[in-house]
Order: sequence, then C-alpha cells, then structure tokens
Amino acid sequence: MLIGTAGHIDHGKTTLVKALTGVDADRLPEEKARGITLDLGYAYTQLPDGSMLGFIDVPGHEKLIHNMLAGATGIDFVLLVVAADDGPMPQTREHLELIDLLGLTKGAVALTKCDMVDAARVDAAKREIAELLDGTALAGSPVFPLSAISGDGVPPLRAHLEATARGHRARSATGHFRLAIDRAFTLSGVGTVVTGTVHAGKISRGDAVLISPPGFKARVRSLHVQDRPAESGQAGDRCALALTGDFEKQDIARGMWVVAPELHRPLIRFQAEIRVPANQPELEHWHAVHVNLAASDVTGRVALLDCEKVRAGSAAMAEIILDREILAVRGDRFILRDAGAMRTVAGGRVLDCFPPTRHKRTPERLALLAAMRDDDPATTLAMTAARSPAGVDLVRFAANWNLDDETADALWQRAKLRVIDGIGFPESNWAALRTRLLDALAREHAHAPDLAGVERERLRRMTLATLPRAAFDVLVDELLAAGVVAQTRAWLHLPSHRASVSAADRDLFSVLKRLLDAEPYNPPRVRDVFKASGTPEENVRQLFKRIARAGDLFLVAHDHYFTTAAVAELAAIVAELSNAHGAARAADFRDCIGGGRKVAIHILEFFDRIGYTRRVRDDHVLRNRDTSQEWLPR
Repeated sequence: MLIGTAGHIDHGKTTLVKALTGVDADRLPEEKARGITLDLGYAYTQLPDGSMLGFIDVPGHEKLIHNMLAGATGIDFVLLVVAADDGPMPQTREHLELIDLLGLTKGAVALTKCDMVDAARVDAAKREIAELLDGTALAGSPVFPLSAISGDGVPPLRAHLEATARGHRARSATGHFRLAIDRAFTLSGVGTVVTGTVHAGKISRGDAVLISPPGFKARVRSLHVQDRPAESGQAGDRCALALTGDFEKQDIARGMWVVAPELHRPLIRFQAEIRVPANQPELEHWHAVHVNLAASDVTGRVALLDCEKVRAGSAAMAEIILDREILAVRGDRFILRDAGAMRTVAGGRVLDCFPPTRHKRTPERLALLAAMRDDDPATTLAMTAARSPAGVDLVRFAANWNLDDETADALWQRAKLRVIDGIGFPESNWAALRTRLLDALAREHAHAPDLAGVERERLRRMTLATLPRAAFDVLVDELLAAGVVAQTRAWLHLPSHRASVSAADRDLFSVLKRLLDAEPYNPPRVRDVFKASGTPEENVRQLFKRIARAGDLFLVAHDHYFTTAAVAELAAIVAELSNAHGAARAADFRDCIGGGRKVAIHILEFFDRIGYTRRVRDDHVLRNRDTSQEWLPR
C-alpha cells in the first residue's frame, strides 16, 4: 500500500514519516540545511507479514504544489498531517482540496506536535479538523493525536496503517504497463535509473519498453520494488527501473512515462469531465491553465464543450488543449491550476484521448462523453458502435481504456462484435451495410442499364465512403458466396442484371478490336484507331465508351482503352512482381511489358484507382494477396 502525506509546511510530515519508518525522506542537501521539504521523498517499512508500506512525503510549501501533485497521483492512502498548535492552515485546506479532486477517498489524520499544547488545544484542533473534513472525501477519517518527536501516539497510528494495509486490495494488474517517472538519476555500474508509481500492468526484468513522449526504446536491466530487488513489479508498486537504451539521463525528465510499446501514443489534447471546487471563482472558456497529470506539469487551455462558464461547485465537459505532448488514458485524474500556477481552478478525469476534430459540441457527442463516465467500457462501446456505421476503431478504443489483448478480446466477444482488421461491427450495423450495398447496386443499374456493373472500389464509396477496404471486401465476399451479388470480371452487379450492347456496336467493335489486340499492352488511342480504320474519331470514342460500360473494355487513361484480356494479363504481371518483390514498381513493370515508362505508370495508376493495388510512395502493393485473383477480368 502506498501512503502519501499532505499538509501545511512545518507541520511535521517528514518527521512523522521518520517516526513511522526510521527513514529520513529528505534526501537533498538543501532540504537538510533548511529543514524543509522541497521535493518528493520516499520511505519504506516492512510489515510483520513481509509486505511493505511505502510512503511518499510531499512538500507543504504553496510554491511547490506541482511537486506535491507529482507524488499524490497514484497513492492508495492519504495521511493528512495537521499541527496541534496551528490547526488547519492554508496549505492544509489546499492539499485537502487537491485530494478531493484527485478522487482519493481513503485516509487518516495525524494531529502532530501534541506535546507542545495542552489537552484543551488538542480537543479544539480535533473539532477544527472535523469541520474541515466535513463534506470532503476524507470526512469521518480517524484522527490520531501524537508527537513524532517523543513517539507518543505513533504506535496507534502505525497499527491503523498496518491494519488498513492488510485489508487493502491490490490494484488489478490488467492493462499494458505504464509508470509515471517522478525521478531520474545515474548509478555507477548500473546506468540510468528512473523511479515512479506503476499505474497499470506488469513489468519484468528484460522487458522492452518505451520512454514516452520522446519515444526512446529501452530495456529493463534490473528493478527494485518498494526499495527491494525484484524480478517483476505491477500496478500499485513503487518501482525503480534500471534502463538501457540509446539515451542519456539528461534526456529523461519528470512527467515522462515508461510504457509498453502499445501505449506510446503522445497527445496534445483530450476530452474530460472537470469540476470547479466550491470555494473557487467560475471557470471561463479558453482559460489558460497548468495541467498536472500524474507527474507532468504542462501549460494549456480549457475549451468548454457544454457551457460558456463553469460555476463554483459545478461540473462540465471540456477539451484540454496542451502546449506540448503528454501521455494519458481514460480515467486518469488531473488538476488544473491557473496560468501562474498559484491557484487551483478545477480538477478532472480524462474521458477520451482521441477526440474528434469536428462536431465536438453536438448533443450526440456530449451524450457519448457522458456515457464514458461509466467505468465499464462496455457502456461506451455499445453507444459508439451504434453510432458508427463504418465500424469502431477497436485499436484506438483499447488504447484509450488501456485494455490488454485478453481483456479487449473478451469485451469484443461480450459486445458480439464482428471484428475485421481491427474494426468492430455489431450485427445490426453489418446488416445495414449489406442493405446499403444492394441498394447502391440497384440504383446504379437503374441509372446506367448499359453498364456491366460497378468496379469494387467505386461500389465501396457508393456504399459508405468511410468504410475500410478490408471490411468492404469481407462484406462483398459474403454477398458473393450467398449469391446475392454476382461478379463479371472486375464488375459487381445484381445477379439479374445484364448489360446490353446493340448488334451494330458488336459488329463494329469486332473489327476495331483487332487494332487493340495487335498491341495489347500499349493499344492505339482513340485518335490512332480513327487514323488506322477511317472510322470517325467521335464515333470510335462513343463506341468504346459503350463497350466499356458493357465490360469488354477498360478506360486506363484518357482516350486509352485496353481489352479485358489485356488487363487480366497485366494484372497477373503485377501480381507476379508483387510476389517476387513485395510490390510492383514502374521500372520493373515497364521492363516486363515493353514500351514506355509513361504507359506503365498509367496502367499502375489504373490498378490503384480500381482498388486492385494501393500506392505506397513509389510502390504499388496488392490490396489483398489472397483474393486479388478472384475479381480480375477474365
């Protein structure tokens, strides 16, 4: 169990931690010289059962709130320290407010310096504390009068902490590993070491990780958990990781994360629910803030989504726009301080790390954000899926909620999703896509009865332009297998549809086709056919258009028609190049077919256009190696 101190400066937090553990958490020479805590301190004590209590000692000075927040995020238990002679002071109240905003609900109060006051003052201080805690997350927490110097009253507090630790449920270790770095240093013979609280997942010696946002690749050379050598650590542990990689200690700073590679998704904005404390002024739209999330402190702005101002004691939906990249997942708590970092203006919880760039304030979007407040991701998934005809990006969904593969797969099954290439569809949406595709074909046949059908890529756009190609291919394959859709060479059509070409057109084309067959990989253009045959140029052009609609010609480039047989052969050459080299390139393709580079490029661009291949820089890659031959012209 991790315990974090809180309270006003000079109320005895560090002295109390030493009384409980025997460890002086002040490690900096300046701290020892001045007698005040400036940065986070750490101490550990072993319990009778062999487990460890970890303490994070935070500074109490008002100018060091950012350090306090770096330590408070991720703790399990709050030890609020109040001196009996002073009673609650400004930083007592501010720390308590921050504890509330961070969602910390378990704690106790240490009433220190009781040896310096009489019994009446101790009783008065207890009443002040009870009044202070009333209405907060720590209301009703036990108060332990004590003296950290003499030791009086310390044993009952320690006994309470030990009892709480015995009943403490360890955090679930599900999710991918993420540790918030709050300290980095170098040890001779060990190298770069980072320390922090593990927020999710597990880590073991030898694991490959990333330091994010920079993206440095690293490997865990060794680790300590609760200040003891260990082979592994998990969520809720304080870990020190010795890392090896192509970076130096000075490249690492507080606020960065050590994460599993799957979580390396730096962001500069996220959407969240925020709450303004009851004793603070209202928060306006586009307010400049410091965002304290885990150990990071980043400046940014607050864009309100469902109101223009947030009154004291009220909550709202907001988008947080940051001035530099950080990492976050859904559920992370954060604190917003004013531009000068002198006053807390709000606290919040991350809801969506991948917010849309448009339509952020629509009722539908706000309703989805409201659903994201539910800690069961199934609630959000159900609403998202219902509103996503093109499917849900499950990779992003899992990353937003930090779902490991096993948990994610179980969720997709529970939601009864059809998963295709990382995109999820509920059965109702899949049925709607089938209907849309068939309706699109019926409309096209009515509009252009002389067309053989619709090319695959064009039909995808007619069905739903945002539908991923992999999902569309599965949809078409299912309809073809069921006999609901038919295919003639490269064209998809309803089984009852037949393109019609007049006998006169067929007769003329049979004559002109000999000119195309003579040079199948670089046939004459419309003007050249006119010159060779004497058939008027416009007549040739209109004839070729009608024949192409019927499916016996392909318009590869302007006024440049290829026969279906030639296109089938060219497609086979592209497939052979792809199998041999991973992709087809213009120079290799030109060498295979002869002729000029320009014609080769036109043909490859045609295959990109109809969806047989896709352009990747200078390469043309088959979209689907397993099914590419099934719909080629024959």
